[in-house]
Amino acid sequence: MRPFLLAIEGVIGVGKTTLARLLQPRLGTGLLLEAFEENPFLSDFYADRERYAFQTQMFFLLSRYRQQQMAPRLLEQGPLIADYTFGKDRLFAQMTLSGDELDIYQQLYRVLADRTPLPDLVVYLRADTDLLMWRIATRDRIYERDMERTYIENLRQAYERHFADYTLTPLLVIEANDLDYVQNPTDLDWIEGQIRSALGIGAYQRPLPKIASATITSRPGISTWAENGGSGNTLQALLSSFLHANEALARLGIALAQSAQPGDRQVVERETASSAISDAMDHLKRLAAMIELPGATAHQHPTTE
Repeated sequence: MRPFLLAIEGVIGVGKTTLARLLQPRLGTGLLLEAFEENPFLSDFYADRERYAFQTQMFFLLSRYRQQQMAPRLLEQGPLIADYTFGKDRLFAQMTLSGDELDIYQQLYRVLADRTPLPDLVVYLRADTDLLMWRIATRDRIYERDMERTYIENLRQAYERHFADYTLTPLLVIEANDLDYVQNPTDLDWIEGQIRSALGIGAYQRPLPKIASATITSRPGISTWAENGGSGNTLQALLSSFLHANEALARLGIALAQSAQPGDRQVVERETASSAISDAMDHLKRLAAMIELPGATAHQHPTTE
């Protein structure tokens, strides 16, 4: 059996990363953990969601895409557990963005989603809002201290809608309210058994070292897009535009971070921030315009709202 990609999903505070770390030695896997703390806008977003939603979401989209590109190489070394799916990015965007910002985001998301690997199994951890709020308070991350219950409840409902008709990959739903897989090994044993059953695996044995070259097949991606109508120049321009947009967002993050006054994170030099935002928007709009070129969406995944 080829190495599998297992993704664990659920609302903030449900215990995705904890479960991934506990399952790693049991299933003999590598880990692909979301680097959410690297987002320079995250703490500002929780303080003022309307103001920082677009910057936060675009940074997450590009960051998660870059990280997902590591998965095929990591899978060559053995099975892999991720504590998120790429699709969660759009779920958050639909909650926080609207109008032109959401349109730009959606166009870029569709192109990037077509070039990310799909998990062999998604585990959705469900929990009540009370338990989520308790776990968030217990882990005491600074930028989560003022997180409103209403936001978590709305997010929980969004996850429920997302997975209610989810058909993109095999899905295993686990009710986490009455499970304590940190303190109770029996609960962890049960979860591991459910996952093994869903994946159709027994004890995993790592493959022997390769002694001969083999044909490597992959899902349709940028190379297939080029073969089906995208010229070399167009492909180069698309990638160049993507990189410039990424750099512009990074400059925007630096501008906002450096212009914040001590003791008041909401005070920003308008001229510097406005210039950086305008530059980032220009690059993103140019990238979004290129997405509609013939063949660019020829191999899109089916989407789930």
